[in-house]
Amino acid sequence: MIKQQLTQKQQQKLSPLQIQQIKLLELTGLEIENRINQELEENPALEEVYETLSDSEEGLDSKPDSENISEEDISLGDYLTEDDIPDYKLQQPYYSDKTSREEIPYSEGESFQEYLLDQFRLKNLSEEQFQIGEYLIGSIDEDGYIRRSLEAISDDLAFQYGWEVSIPEIERVLKALQQLEPPGIAAVSLQDCLLIQLKRKEKTYARNLAVRILETYFEAFTKKQYDKIEKVLNITETDLKDAIKEITLLNPRPGNAWESNMESKMAHITPDFFVDAVNGELILNMQENIPELKVSKGYCDMLNQYVKSKRQQTQERKEVGSFIKQKIESANWFIDAVKQRSITLRNTMSAIIEIQRDFFLTGEESKLKPMILKDVSELCGYDISTVSRVSNSKYVQTNFGIYPLKYFFSESMTNDEGEEVSTREIKLILKTCIEEEDKTNPLTDEVLMKELKLRGYEVARRTVAKYREQLNIPISRLRKEI
Repeated sequence: MIKQQLTQKQQQKLSPLQIQQIKLLELTGLEIENRINQELEENPALEEVYETLSDSEEGLDSKPDSENISEEDISLGDYLTEDDIPDYKLQQPYYSDKTSREEIPYSEGESFQEYLLDQFRLKNLSEEQFQIGEYLIGSIDEDGYIRRSLEAISDDLAFQYGWEVSIPEIERVLKALQQLEPPGIAAVSLQDCLLIQLKRKEKTYARNLAVRILETYFEAFTKKQYDKIEKVLNITETDLKDAIKEITLLNPRPGNAWESNMESKMAHITPDFFVDAVNGELILNMQENIPELKVSKGYCDMLNQYVKSKRQQTQERKEVGSFIKQKIESANWFIDAVKQRSITLRNTMSAIIEIQRDFFLTGEESKLKPMILKDVSELCGYDISTVSRVSNSKYVQTNFGIYPLKYFFSESMTNDEGEEVSTREIKLILKTCIEEEDKTNPLTDEVLMKELKLRGYEVARRTVAKYREQLNIPISRLRKEI
């Protein structure tokens, strides 16, 4: 039986201003600039405050620089045509205190696919083969590989273009592609990529041996089963070393040799915070290219007029007044949200600096203290979610380099002396041990666990394995060298 029933319950809702503040907190310095510009375009009641010059300053700026004008310049300007004036008089010097330096615009260069197509056009191929090659070039990924099967490519050509192309024909075109620069391009696997590069080099005993290893014992090579390869091929350890050296000189990702994307060329990090250590004191500055905002005086005057003439308002005038009021409120909300964002960022970063003071003064990774979001939250008085949003995608520039804010967060553990240490310190010791190990007999996780125990850190073997994986360090067998 269906019945209607009234219930009363409390529900927490965020105000529009709170939602706006949350969204702005996650933005980086460059993103907040774009967001402000967007708001300035969309909301006519929001304006940017411009600094105006006083009458005296304007008069000074408008005065001609008569002291630098010579009689020769006057005569040239008054009596000579442009053709009669010497070239050096018409040329603008590169650097002048009186002229602003304009930024040179960057143009998008030739793409990787275009670079390959230019080479491919020089091949003696039929129109059909060129079209197949063009499709294959479009299938090359950023590493330089064609990872899709030839059967799938054949099906695509049939469905999309109605071309019935056999697998052998695609293979012939693929072989032509693999002759292009850079060496190893259009390979279908890592093994194929390395072999293509080796076979294009001048033949030597070491390179011939390397080709044989890759063709016949590739799996054993990837697993670094060098003893097995020596025994099967009946070669000396020196011969194997020379062959492996030839393989390690090859490029496993030939596509990376060409940066086609201008964004990747121009990619750089813009810090949101600057922390300078001066005479034992830490000074915090923020990357603030944020313009000062205000509500349009014209809109405020219009709203006042509508309020005063309330009795004479028609329906249309009421809608106009409602629109003006909504835009002014939206502008006020946005201005408050931007100001609150700046305050929140500064207070949160100040809390991080206070906890990690020793690191900001010395730059030593071992000085990093264990710190989680809760620690910063308790110190600055903000919610954990707020601290998380502030630390996301933000960077700080110190005297020792640029670091993401997430770099300063780490878990803690207790050493033999009962002191809390950061897991980052343990990872640093672990990394050092592995870098200094004998590569012919690398340390296992069990041995690394014992080494940490000798240094006063009680860490389980599975924890050592976890830290090693976080450092992107392979297991001992794959670190083995001959």
